[in-house]
This record gives sequence, C-alpha cells and structure tokens, in this order.
Amino acid sequence: MVLPEDRILTLPLGSDPALRRRYMVLDEDLPANVRFGLILEVLDKVAEECALDYVRQTHPRARVVTAAIDNIYVRSAADVHRDLVFRARVNFVGRTSLEVGIRVEHAAGADGGPPAHIASCYFTMVARSTTGAGAASLTLPAFQPDDPLAVRRWERAIARREGYRQQLHQAQEPPSREEYALLASLHAAQEEPDFRGLMAGDCVTSGWERTYPEHENVPTKIFGGHLIRQAFELSSICAEQVAPHRPVIVAVNRINFVQPVRMGDKLQFLSRAVYSGDTSVGVETDIIRVSRDRTQTNLSNSCVFTFANVDDELNPRPVPSIYPTTYAEDARYLAAHRRRAMRLAWKASRKR
Repeated sequence: MVLPEDRILTLPLGSDPALRRRYMVLDEDLPANVRFGLILEVLDKVAEECALDYVRQTHPRARVVTAAIDNIYVRSAADVHRDLVFRARVNFVGRTSLEVGIRVEHAAGADGGPPAHIASCYFTMVARSTTGAGAASLTLPAFQPDDPLAVRRWERAIARREGYRQQLHQAQEPPSREEYALLASLHAAQEEPDFRGLMAGDCVTSGWERTYPEHENVPTKIFGGHLIRQAFELSSICAEQVAPHRPVIVAVNRINFVQPVRMGDKLQFLSRAVYSGDTSVGVETDIIRVSRDRTQTNLSNSCVFTFANVDDELNPRPVPSIYPTTYAEDARYLAAHRRRAMRLAWKASRKR
C-alpha cells in the first residue's frame, strides 16, 4: 500500500483582510490573536481529507470519522498577520483506524519573517462503509514505513496509543501517598476560618445549542469540527474564571468522539475548571446530545484542554489554586494532576 503525499492547506491570513478579521480574537494588535476554535475546525477537516486519500485507494466509497484527537501541543504563538500552513500525513495504520499527524506552521514570509512551528496535532480516524444505520468499520490495508522518518512517526504513534492506555489504567488507580496528602491539604485548607479559596464547584460554565443543516458534514451528521470549536470557546470562557490575566491555549490533551450528533439534536456544553498548576488551568468539557424526539440523552464528546495564564507579552503569570470538595471533583483534580506530571516528565526527557 502506498502512502499518499502530504496534504497541504494554506490559510492566506497575510493577504486576505476579510479572512484575517474572521480569525481574530480581538480587533486590535496583540500576540496570539488567532481564534483557536476556528483552527480546530480546519484541523478536523484536513485530517478527514488526508485519511480519505489513504482509505479510498482500496474503498472508493468509504467515509472516515474522527474517533479522537490524541494531542495538540501549541509550541509557538500564531500571528494573525501571517499565512498558516497545515501539513497532514498518515503516521500509522491499524486494522480499522489510522493516525493522521498535522503540523501547523508559518512558512517563511515574503517580508522576511522566519518560519515557525505553531503546533503538532494527532488525529485518530476510523474508516466506515457508509453513514447510514448499516455502517460498518472497514478493514484497512497495512503499509510498511520504508524510510527512517516514516518509521519514527510510526513508532511515536504507537507510543502515543500506549501512553493513552496507560493513562486510562492510571485513572483507575487509587491515590498514592503523595497524592492523598495533596488532596488532604486542599480539604484541610477549606476548614480554616479565613479561607477564601477558589472552589471547584464555582468554576463551571454551561450552554445549549441546537444543530441545523448548516452544521452538516456527511449526510444527517453534524461536523465534528463545529462541535469541538464550540467546546473550546466555552472552555476558554471557563478558564477566565481562574486565570486573572488572559488564558491562552497550550494543549488539547484529549478529545473523544463518543457518539455522532444528528441534525436537530440539542446539545448541552458543560465546562469545568478542574485543576490549576503554577501558571496553568486544566478545563474539561462534556458535550451531551439530546435527540430531536427527546428519547435519547448521550455523551457525544469529552474534551480536555490546558490553558496558560499570560500577560500582554505572553509571559506566564500565577493562577490561584482550585479547591475540590466532592469525590467527583477530587477524581477530576487528581486525573489532571497526573496528566500534568506526565507532560512535565515527557518535556524533561526531550531535553536530555
């Protein structure tokens, strides 16, 4: 099986004023002034098209759906005055799924601006025979990576899958002695007579939306990119309850696509700020779909984001501690604490 060439898409933000204005957070000059939610929409579409390039070599009428966004790490602040380039490729192929990696960058500008690596993104896509009730997963032909770079991408994709399995297993583990002491100290602080801490139960935002034909991607199904854009935008509002300056996205830790959303469904978005580090805020957002006939209520997506609290020059600034109270809040806090520890360990290993 032959890997298709990289799929490349360029957003001409530098030369298209109307497009640039649409992608601005604010109509003023400030760093990282790019709407990341709209970037998520583009990423999901590019991942779909890249996966189709591979799948339709053997299944010409196949569809692909997004199963998960494994990681998106934001490495540099995007400049809304420069073109954004998306380079997508197939990194790994399993029995019915494949991983698409996307590199987002600023190419070297005509004005002499240097190239910049903005983000690395990893999507898990599943091949399906159709979009109807009889849809079935398709078995994909394997390919053997035939050059050192492809082999390295393949191995890293496998490592990411294994890392997520370990994370799921770790989530079932009881707190260690150190973790128990951390949670106990957070609960003890709430008993102090002068306690004025930020309660996890107060760091919640929610909203509702109904889906319409304009949100459709494949027949009768709502575009996943639209869903995750809405989830991100609510998450950033939630992060503002904790970050006293300006929250900017630094990572999409995980987005799971659990159930498809159909036209006419009502959607409830529920965001919780579950954890704060020294300068970061962890936010979890669930999307719950209510069917048009109101007979079904299901979890559609679960999303985990990490924001950094920064000043006007993008320098990190401290955030207040978040204090969990209930068992569910403890569990979410602990899961976020473990994710942060794994991320810090990974960054340390990369520097060796």
